Amino acid sequence: MNTFSEVYKTLRRQNRKQYLLLFGCLFFSALLISSYISMMYSPTILTVLPEGGDSRKQVMMIFVLTAIGCMVFSLYAAGLFFRQRSKDTGIFLALGADRRLLAVQVLKEMCLLLALSCICGIVLSIPLTRGLWALFRLLVVDTEEMTLFLDPRAFVFTLAFSLMVLFLLLFTGYRSIQRISVIDIIHESHRSEPIRSVPKSYGKLGIALLCAGVFLGYQGPSFFMSVFHWNPPGALSALLYLPALTGLYMILLHTVVNGWRQSTHRYKNLVSDSQMKFQGRQTVQTLLVMSILIAGAYFASFYTPVTGTGSAAEYSLRQTDFLYRFRMDQKIPRKPEVQKLAGRYDVEITDWTDIPAIRLGVDGTDRIWTQQAVGMTEELRYRRLLCSALFLPESAYASYTGDAPGLKPGTLSAVFRGDANPDSYSSRDVSLVTNTLSGQTMKVDSIVPLKHDTLFGYYVMNDEDFLSMETGLSEEWKEMLCLFNVTDWENSYDFAKALFYDITDHSDQNVELFQSWDPVVKQIDDHEKGFYFLDPEHIEDHGFEKIDYNERDSSAFRLNWEYMPKFRILDKQDFLKTLAVYFMLFIFIAIVCFAAVFVIAFTRTMTIVLSGRLVYEDLRRLGASDPYLYHTVRDQAKRVFLTPAVVGTSAIYCFFAMILYLNDQSFSPSELTALWICALVAVPVSLLYYGIYRVTLRKACRVLDIRCKKS
Repeated sequence: MNTFSEVYKTLRRQNRKQYLLLFGCLFFSALLISSYISMMYSPTILTVLPEGGDSRKQVMMIFVLTAIGCMVFSLYAAGLFFRQRSKDTGIFLALGADRRLLAVQVLKEMCLLLALSCICGIVLSIPLTRGLWALFRLLVVDTEEMTLFLDPRAFVFTLAFSLMVLFLLLFTGYRSIQRISVIDIIHESHRSEPIRSVPKSYGKLGIALLCAGVFLGYQGPSFFMSVFHWNPPGALSALLYLPALTGLYMILLHTVVNGWRQSTHRYKNLVSDSQMKFQGRQTVQTLLVMSILIAGAYFASFYTPVTGTGSAAEYSLRQTDFLYRFRMDQKIPRKPEVQKLAGRYDVEITDWTDIPAIRLGVDGTDRIWTQQAVGMTEELRYRRLLCSALFLPESAYASYTGDAPGLKPGTLSAVFRGDANPDSYSSRDVSLVTNTLSGQTMKVDSIVPLKHDTLFGYYVMNDEDFLSMETGLSEEWKEMLCLFNVTDWENSYDFAKALFYDITDHSDQNVELFQSWDPVVKQIDDHEKGFYFLDPEHIEDHGFEKIDYNERDSSAFRLNWEYMPKFRILDKQDFLKTLAVYFMLFIFIAIVCFAAVFVIAFTRTMTIVLSGRLVYEDLRRLGASDPYLYHTVRDQAKRVFLTPAVVGTSAIYCFFAMILYLNDQSFSPSELTALWICALVAVPVSLLYYGIYRVTLRKACRVLDIRCKKS
């Protein structure tokens, strides 16, 4: 071996495990990014996520987080690679090798590794994406709209990502070569950063700070709103979470320095405690990163079941299969036309009900926001005419539900969901209703609310009052609700889709409106401000999506159209399609985070163990048995693996539980189901994590020549 290249090649063969680890991390990142982008830019997904919509912006945000996660993951692996290779680099420099020559070798290696990983990632991403999508279609929803089409242009983003990673890798490698001191380079892989002792109260105090920080961060803005009528800026609200981060750091610091067990044998864990302290600062930082990554991974894993379980339960428990409403100035199909359409699809209609409704102005408390130097302040002001609401006659409500409210003249009841919290009843109290066309007003008393999921959001009033307030209203202020069932709703998708298209075809531009568009609020805003922000010509300027009949198959249209029908089978299929998209995208986030945790935990454990290799040899010479040495290694590995897993998992699980509970100070059946699903999701991940722990422990024992596998 006479040439530098041959010597370098020999060292590369000896260090092939380090190269394989770096290649695996780079390949894994390229695979995930390529799969994510190919799915995100496929025509199938873009149909569900319309251009310019909030949903597509959220997906783009998820992609950015995924890219950052993969980049950090790759840089961590690269840093570990260069640190392990630092001894070879230092020896070359000590022997007189030129730094420029070493830099050229690093450039060649990194380009080759990244090129191979990028090519393999792109090639294998296609079957991975199609396989995951096919599995989801098989298990969840399988319709013709869910056929996945991939756009080859999406892989250009993977190349751009790889080039960015290459630049960062070269910078990291160049910096490691350009160190001034050769001795520092040689001893880089053996550097330690001991940590000082901390009181044993750090653990309990850290748990208290973690819980307090999460609670303050989530409830702080609401507290300022309810007490001071002040809405703090987002950056200031985020500062309320700082105690949680401090508490997390204290928990991990206590774990490394003191541990959590109360051992009666003072010196039983002396070696493992000392070893952890010797690498303490690096270990605490690593555990902090792992805890955050685990929390982020579970956040992505829990997001879909938490947001989807309630909707899935709502579709299954609906009292009516089909409901649509329309303004009386529209030529929307009625019962004869719908029955004729149903006949074409062999669908049998039952229990048809028509319920008339009128739109009246109601009084209430207006919230007036004023921008301040820091945040915004809120002023509450009563208005005799605040907005509008839809009112149903008592007889029609009783005929449909079988529940006769027995309303007297001058009284009305708001309709809430069946699981509504009584504390929310007062939020919809009305004392004055107004016919905005005739100017007629009526003072009313809001009595005990009614509960019905299908008619949630409406008001029910006495028949005489209904007829009196209806006088003088034009067709634009009158509406009709059409409700019916079918004998087999689960096989009525084609009929539901055709009826939905028929309704949109017969709806004109006067009702091409965003949800919550309110004619009374429009009158008030046109008079006071000169425009109404939900009008089609202004809506996009205020961050909302414009309703367009040409986009009626998009999720944005079906979620936001004011007169969107509620067809159980159609809503369920749309929900599953959207759920499929978000599930597939969020699962990439979880995979990236968990993979990073596995690699970091493995490497951190091996680093701690290998740094104390001489200590274990001395202990063996002093007579330490293999069971004792195994116990020492296992104790260190458990701290690295167990602590961030327990902290990250429990923190994010409790965070989701807190959010669900604080919504209405109770857990609904669907929310409890969501929490059970989240717990079930954590089981296989925990088993996989335990498997990585066992593999790491066996690897550490094999390196240290510890043959005993039992403590």
